[in-house]
Amino acid sequence: MLAADLTFILAHGAWADGSSWSKVITGLLHRGIKAVTAPLPLTSLADDVAAVERTVERVGGPVVLVGHAYAGAVVGSVRSPEVKGLVYVTALAPDEGETVADVFYRTEPHPLAPHLAPDAHGWIWLPESAFAKAFAPDASEDGQAMLAAVQRPISPACITVPVARPLWKDVPSWYLVAAQDRMIVEETQRFMAARMNATVVAHPVDHTPGVTAPDTVVDLILQAAHGIAG
Repeated sequence: MLAADLTFILAHGAWADGSSWSKVITGLLHRGIKAVTAPLPLTSLADDVAAVERTVERVGGPVVLVGHAYAGAVVGSVRSPEVKGLVYVTALAPDEGETVADVFYRTEPHPLAPHLAPDAHGWIWLPESAFAKAFAPDASEDGQAMLAAVQRPISPACITVPVARPLWKDVPSWYLVAAQDRMIVEETQRFMAARMNATVVAHPVDHTPGVTAPDTVVDLILQAAHGIAG
């Protein structure tokens, strides 16, 4: 198998959409790597997993799943035999029987992390001020404003359901540790990456390196591509 034979399916996290991967997609295409996004409804973990599995089916052939933040739990729950590897971008990786909330809240949050709670309709939105303080502090003011404007809320049903045996126990995985992440603290990232036995790369980047440091994400994806192909 060649790296060019793989398609990378990029799954966005909470409070984001597929456009958060645009710089990464451009970087991959310039290097001959195919990439598409999987639009997640963020309505429940099962719904989001189904959305990724439909994307795998639509693409056809061998794929590698890339998950950012919450989407780490999603890509780890996919069961298609076409998945040859997983890439976690400062992502959550619950083990069997754990919920996303379990790993998200396993340590004390960063002092600038926002307080999260459902609104009157049951959706969890990110406060607008949190995009500059915690979600993407390294983005420009315009970039932060755009992220806030296009954010998509997440349902508590995404983060309160225990996961089954995660796929990272059966396929190779790579993990980008974002050392300046104020949403998922570095200690939690390293804990998850270690028990996954993932190949780890660490950079002093914020919670959304796909937006603020896309080259670091592209480089890790290329490492995964060549590792799987080789």
